Amino acid sequence: MTATLDRIWVSVCAYDDLVPERAVAALVGETQVALVRTYDGQLYAVGNHDPFSGAYVMSRGIVGTSAGMPTLASPMFKQVFDLRSGVCLTDEGVRIPTYPVACREGVVSIGVREHL
Repeated sequence: MTATLDRIWVSVCAYDDLVPERAVAALVGETQVALVRTYDGQLYAVGNHDPFSGAYVMSRGIVGTSAGMPTLASPMFKQVFDLRSGVCLTDEGVRIPTYPVACREGVVSIGVREHL
């Protein structure tokens, strides 16, 4: 764990442990995060809480694309979210939090704004 400005960076897994197009859950402090590695190798981290169902299930969602943007669909009611911004594509007034992700020397870290 390292601190940068107002973020705490927490190492969560090895890059090679992430299967492309499969989200996984990570607990970063008290924050549940859904971590995604896309086929092109990009990493995204969003909140694991589905705002429509209230369940912590986004890590079980379907990874895909819409108009070239990386997306994650809720496994509950199938709302689709932009992995870059967290905005719901069918209800732009709803969003899930996004978190910065870094990969250094094969280790994936997530930046959060909370004290662990």
